[in-house]
Amino acid sequence: MVTGFPVALAAVAVIGGLTAASIVLIWTVVVPVISLMLLFRAVPVFTRVQRNRFNAFLGLDIPQVPRRVPASWNPFKVLYLEAKVASTWRQLGYHLLAPLIAGIGSLLVILAWSGALVAIAIAVQIWIEDGTTWRGTLAMLVAMGLLVTGPWVARGVSALDEYAAAALLGPSLKEQLAQRVETLRESRAEVIDAADTERRRIERDLHDGTQQRLVWLAMNLGMARATLTDLPDPAVKLISQAHEEAKLALKELRDLVQGLHPAVLNDQGLDAALSGVAARAPVPVRLNVDVKERVTPTIEAVAFFVVSETLTNIAKHAAASSAQVLVWREGDRLHLVVHDDGGGGADPARGSGLRGLAQRVGSVDGDLRIDSPPGGPTTIRVELPCA
Repeated sequence: MVTGFPVALAAVAVIGGLTAASIVLIWTVVVPVISLMLLFRAVPVFTRVQRNRFNAFLGLDIPQVPRRVPASWNPFKVLYLEAKVASTWRQLGYHLLAPLIAGIGSLLVILAWSGALVAIAIAVQIWIEDGTTWRGTLAMLVAMGLLVTGPWVARGVSALDEYAAAALLGPSLKEQLAQRVETLRESRAEVIDAADTERRRIERDLHDGTQQRLVWLAMNLGMARATLTDLPDPAVKLISQAHEEAKLALKELRDLVQGLHPAVLNDQGLDAALSGVAARAPVPVRLNVDVKERVTPTIEAVAFFVVSETLTNIAKHAAASSAQVLVWREGDRLHLVVHDDGGGGADPARGSGLRGLAQRVGSVDGDLRIDSPPGGPTTIRVELPCA
C-alpha cells in the first residue's frame, strides 16, 4: 500500500496536468490535441507500472488488455479511435481512484503499526515510572490489539485495491470472451489445417506406395492369365478371379484417393478437380466454375468435399436425371450451388451425409442452406470464407 501511493500520485499529477492543459488552452487546438494524445499514451504506461506492482508484491497477474487502435497520421482519427476503446476509460478510472485507496490504505497501515509501537513505548514508560498499573496494562493491550489487527488492515485494504485493479486494469468479461473466441478460432484453424495436411500425406502415400503395388500385382496377374494357358482349369480360373479382384481393389483405392484429397486439386485448382468429379458422376452434370483467384488449400478441400459428397448423394438418393454445379468467388466469399431435378425431401436430420456436409462447412465458419421440398427439386447453397 505504501509503494502504491507515490505511483498513484504521479499518475494523477500527469493525468490532471494534461487534462488541465487541454481545457485551459483549448482555443489553440494544437495543445489540446497533443495533450490528449499524450494522455492516451500515459495511461497504458501507468497501467503497466501498477500491474508490475501487483505482480511483484502480491503475486497477482492482471491480464494485459491488447491495444487495437491502428496507426494513423491523422491525429483526430487517432483520438477518436482511442476514445472508443472502453479499456482506456476503465484504466483512467482506476488511476483516478487509486490515490484515494492508496492514501487511506497507507494511512491505516502506518497508523496500525506505528500506533502499536507508540502504545508499547507508552506502556513501558508507565511501568518504569509508576510500576505495574492498569494504565500500562491497558496501553500494552492496545499495542497487542494493533499488532494483531495491523496485518488484517493491510490485507483488507490491499484486497480492495486488488478488486479495483482486476476490474478496471484487466480485460472486461466481453474482452475476455472475445480473446477466448479468437484463440479457439485460431486453434480450430490449426487443427483443420493439420487434418488437411494429414489427408494429403495419406493420399500421397497411397498413390505412391499401395496403389503402385496393386498396379504391379494386376499387371503380373494379367500377364499370367494371358500366357499360362496350359494350366489346369481350376488354376486358370483362380488366376482370373485374382486378376479381377486386383483390378477392383485398384479401382476402389483410386476412388478412395480421389475422395481424400486429389492431387489435381493441389496442382491445377478447384476447376480441374471438380471437372473430374463431374465427369465420373453417374448422372449428367453441368459444371460452371468462375474462380479467377485461388482460395486457401483448406477452403479448396472443403469445397471439393461438398461438391463430391453432394453429387454422390444425388446419385444414391435423389433419382435425378441431371445436376448442375455453380462455383464462383465474390469478394472474400466462395459460393457453391448444387442443383438437381430429383425427388427432393433431403433432410439433414434423417441422414449422416448432409450432417457431415454441415459440420465440414461449419468447421471453417461457412454457411450451408438446403432447399429440398418433397417432390423436388433440391438446391444446396454454400458460402465459404476465402481465407
